[in-house]
Amino acid sequence: MKSLSVNWFIEGSVDFEHKKYQLLAYLQQINQHFHKTKLYPDLNDLIFHYNNLMRFKENKSALQRAFPERLTRADIEAVELTYEKMVKDDSLMLEIENIISYSLRKIDPAIKEGKEIYEFVESRLRIEPVGVIPLYPYHGYLLLRNGDEKATNVYEYQVTIFESHEEKYRGINTSYVASFERNFIYTPEGIRKELIHQRREVPNPAVYHVETDITFPLEQTLLPLAKRSLVKHISTAA
Repeated sequence: MKSLSVNWFIEGSVDFEHKKYQLLAYLQQINQHFHKTKLYPDLNDLIFHYNNLMRFKENKSALQRAFPERLTRADIEAVELTYEKMVKDDSLMLEIENIISYSLRKIDPAIKEGKEIYEFVESRLRIEPVGVIPLYPYHGYLLLRNGDEKATNVYEYQVTIFESHEEKYRGINTSYVASFERNFIYTPEGIRKELIHQRREVPNPAVYHVETDITFPLEQTLLPLAKRSLVKHISTAA
């Protein structure tokens, strides 16, 4: 998929029609993915570009503070220099403002569609602890059952905590461990026992079983949502 660059709306030829078709081609690809219930990384990308346009529109000079997660120093300097050249050209700035306004109107419904898909998938997830959950539930195993697929995927997870000056955030890192064919032996309880037996470096892991009754794209949808839902579940329980 051809993505949009950070500063796509002011790069190259600043022409409304050109930027319009550039944006529509990008949104068409995302729409095709959404129709296949493929959410990531497209939804995050859409939200980034929407916020990028809004911040540029509202405060064009505060770029380093506004975009610390994506802009490099070179990006920031390029935008600042471009803006300094453009600010004296009323017709050019008007064209940029038209591009931004049009883009915001087009990206907003795409984000809403993505969030609706997100909420639908989330509503089909069920999370249950397997066995006794230890006092420290931030390291363990995620057992993921994807609709009617024959295997249960196992991921080792580690919940990470990081703080800003305002609040505390939780993230999650996962690594694939194995897949177990679903049968009367490899129930969630059976898989937990097998993991404890085979992987003695984690003697008393927290184990959670996440399943959905509908089969979704694993990497682009189900796994990212399962991870987010697990963090939320652990945080609430803690």
